[in-house]
Amino acid sequence: MPRLQPAALRDLAERALRRAGANAAMAAATAQALTEADAQGLGSHGVARVPQYAAHLRNRRAVGDAVPGVIRSRGGAALVDAGGGLAFPACALAVAEAIRRAREFGVSFVGVTNSHHFGVAAYHLTPVAAAAMVGLALGNSPAAMAVAGGKHPVLGTNPIAAVFPRRNGTPLTIDLSLSQVARGKVMIAAKEGRPIPEGWALDADGRPTTDAKAALAGSMLAVGGDKGATLALVVELLACALTGAAMGFEADSFLVDEGNRPGVGQAFLVVDPAALAGTAIYLERIEALIAEMQKDAGVRLPGYRRNALAQRAARDGIEVAPALHQQLLELAGG
Repeated sequence: MPRLQPAALRDLAERALRRAGANAAMAAATAQALTEADAQGLGSHGVARVPQYAAHLRNRRAVGDAVPGVIRSRGGAALVDAGGGLAFPACALAVAEAIRRAREFGVSFVGVTNSHHFGVAAYHLTPVAAAAMVGLALGNSPAAMAVAGGKHPVLGTNPIAAVFPRRNGTPLTIDLSLSQVARGKVMIAAKEGRPIPEGWALDADGRPTTDAKAALAGSMLAVGGDKGATLALVVELLACALTGAAMGFEADSFLVDEGNRPGVGQAFLVVDPAALAGTAIYLERIEALIAEMQKDAGVRLPGYRRNALAQRAARDGIEVAPALHQQLLELAGG
């Protein structure tokens, strides 16, 4: 299996996206985010997404020449328009605005509208931790889950991420989607003709199913049942109602080449600890909690495994499946 250094993989992804129609800034920001996902062991959100993104660019489901900009602003709040392009430049702008406004106002909320798939939610919070601030990222996606008590897909899997910097060491990084299992696992099972465990999904009539194809025609179950579905509803409202973005039921799937321009939304909340109890007290409280957690052997701090994998990837490179490597080479023009 080919093993590429992160810089080489990033360059290959960037060239493929440029050739599909992304402008230089969009291609660079997207390739960086996807490569980092692979480095952290999150291959479902890594360069395997490049062929999908390239198809969306070619079919104008994503606008390759889009340049994001701030279109509304008041105090600690702002709204960024992604212009229908790939999400990463718009999210970078939104996070930079959120950090700047949190420094001035203590807290900020910056939304992104008219956007696309934003990859690993926690990735966008790296600058927040570097600025010694607390951050929250959330976004919606095309409908894949029913609301509590419902039968048909209304909400996306709607990830939530948070970052909490520490005095010394890797920040605590929490990142989760709100479906019971990634929809991609159901798609693979359907392709291979395998059943899925009960508790993953419902069929089109709202009945529990172990048939992967029936599950794809139905809806995913939320983690934690009705509570998870309701939390996904909260994300949908924060990321869409406040930003004017498309709801999940209005956006065609990210996983198909043809369809509408998704127009989904993201939001970033950033808090400066200095505005509340103070940075020194915040850092002491974080360490007190971690010390208590680690009294039990085997406790794993969130985000630390990803960080260790990224360090290993920087040293040893990133494995890329041969078929995907060939596809990337063809998309990049050799």
